[in-house]
Amino acid sequence: MNRYKSTRLASILGILGNLFLLIIKGFLGLITHSQAMIADSINSASDIVSSFLTFIGNKIASKPRDDDHHLGHGKAEYIYSMLISVLIIIVAITLLKDSIISFFNPSDFNFTIWYILVCIITILVKLGLFLYTNHVYKKYNNLLLLANSKDHRNDMIITTFTLISGVFIYFGIIWFDSIVGLGISVFILITGIKIFVESYNVLMDKAMNEETKNEVLAIINKYDEVKKIQHFNATPVGYMYQVSFTIFVDGNLSTYESHDIANRLEKEITSLDDIYLTIIHVNPL
Repeated sequence: MNRYKSTRLASILGILGNLFLLIIKGFLGLITHSQAMIADSINSASDIVSSFLTFIGNKIASKPRDDDHHLGHGKAEYIYSMLISVLIIIVAITLLKDSIISFFNPSDFNFTIWYILVCIITILVKLGLFLYTNHVYKKYNNLLLLANSKDHRNDMIITTFTLISGVFIYFGIIWFDSIVGLGISVFILITGIKIFVESYNVLMDKAMNEETKNEVLAIINKYDEVKKIQHFNATPVGYMYQVSFTIFVDGNLSTYESHDIANRLEKEITSLDDIYLTIIHVNPL
C-alpha cells in the first residue's frame, strides 16, 4: 500500500503546488500581456488536471482484485496516464495556435520585477515537486508518476525560457516572447506524445522489457532439470507482468518431481518486483 499512499501524496502536492502557480502566473500574465507567461499559466492549469487524474487513477489501481477483475485494477494507471497525455497534447496545440497569432499580432508588454520573481518561485516549486515525484516513481515504477515528474521537469525548463523571454523583452526584443511561447508549445506536445505512446504500448499488452525478461530467463537457466523452454509469454498486469511458459524435463521423472521443479520456479520468479503471477506448463522431453 505504500506505493499507492506515496502516489496519492505526490498527486495532492501537485494539485496544491500547481494551483498556487496558476494563480500568480495567470494574474501576472494578464497584467504584463506576456504570451510566454500566459502559456506558462495555462500549462499550470493543465498540470492541476493531470495531478487530479493521477489521484483518481491511483485510487482505482489500488483496489484489490475481485470477481469481475481477476488480475486487479492496475491498468487504471495506464488508462489515466493516456488521458493525461491527451490533455497535454490538446493544451500544446492550443498554445501553439495562440503563440503563432501573437507573433504576427504582438501586444504591448508591461515589464515588472514581479515577472522575474514569479519565474524564480515557479522554478523552485517545480524543482521540489520534480525531486519528490521522480524519487517515488523510481521507487515504485508508476507510469502515472513518470508522467507527472516529466510534467514538473518540463515546467522548470519552460519557466526558465519564460524568464529569459522577459529579459529579452526588457531590452526591446518583443518578438522573442512569441518565439518562447512557440517553443514551449512544441516541447509540451512532444512530451504528451511520448507519454501517450508509453501508455498505449502497455494497454496493447506490449512484451516486457528485456531487462526483466533476462532476469526471468536467468532464474530458469539455473535449473539443470529444465532441458528446454517454449511458448514464453508476458502480459502486463498494471505495472507488473503475468508470465507463462512451457518447460521440458526428463520424461523419466515422476509427476511429483517434475511439478516440484515447476513450483519452485514459480515461487522464485514471482518473487521478482515486476512479476505478478507465474504460470508454468510441464512437458516430458
